Amino acid sequence: MTDRREVLVVRWPGRTRSADDGPAALLAAYHLRTEAEKGAAVADVDALPERYRREIADPRTVFADDVVLVALIGDATVGCLVVTAPAEGRSEIKRLWTDPAVRGRGVASGLLRAALAQAAANGVGVLRLSVWAWRTGAVALYERFGFAVTESWDEREQLVCMERAV
Repeated sequence: MTDRREVLVVRWPGRTRSADDGPAALLAAYHLRTEAEKGAAVADVDALPERYRREIADPRTVFADDVVLVALIGDATVGCLVVTAPAEGRSEIKRLWTDPAVRGRGVASGLLRAALAQAAANGVGVLRLSVWAWRTGAVALYERFGFAVTESWDEREQLVCMERAV
């Protein structure tokens, strides 16, 4: 993609802008890439675990209680991020993904800034996330945004848990 237009981050679904198919294609890419990185590559979305197929098929329902942010360049959806509904003063960032064709354009940073603002607006005190240890670029990005490694709340091997105050 050679489009150099500004990256716009909006809540999905929303009234501000209409994104093409929302986050579905990005969620599919995210899950397919993650499974491959874990050594469990699958040929297509139909071979993903059911919980991931549901996210891709119907993100509006699966994330109904959460805030879904999408990044747009023009009318193209190029990034997504989910901020879970607050629980006990915390929310979690999930599914941060940017189209590889636009990486390095500030899409992930824009999504993170919007997620922090959303969390603050919802009265969240702590924002947390988990990231695979081999995604060193993502870990570095989160650290630049003030996230620090914390005790794991997830038993999966090689999963790094991070959090920061909002």
